[in-house]
Amino acid sequence: MLKEKINEDLRQAMKSGDTFTVGILRFINASLHNKAIEKRGKGQSEELTDAEVIEALQKEVKKRQDVLVLYKQGNRPELADKEEKEMAVIQKYLPAQMSREETEKVVAAILLKVTFNSFGEAMKVVMAELKGKADAKIISEIIKQAKPDL
Repeated sequence: MLKEKINEDLRQAMKSGDTFTVGILRFINASLHNKAIEKRGKGQSEELTDAEVIEALQKEVKKRQDVLVLYKQGNRPELADKEEKEMAVIQKYLPAQMSREETEKVVAAILLKVTFNSFGEAMKVVMAELKGKADAKIISEIIKQAKPDL
């Protein structure tokens, strides 16, 4: 399970004295713990599935991407480098993302199979198929290019 792999890597990082990785992995664990508490509050089991762990990790990567843009705009390369390193550690636990070309092929196939009345409808169907496998921003761009009338 993914959560166990993160905990094992945390132990290894602590043994090797890698304080940067230890900090990131502890932050990830805290985020996962919060997600488990949130599930418990909804009356669900606290145990997180791999899909839920991946979703939480993707949110953390997205946060860092957003902040990275701001740091680059603000001419803060040292902070931008730190965010990039943090993203690299987190992305080790995420499944490989599809390339733009692969995403375009899959989106084109889905758009040919189904008729959509709105952009939101198209995004919903495509994201159901590609969630966690491709970047939503890229999917949005591809749909807008393929179907500008939506």
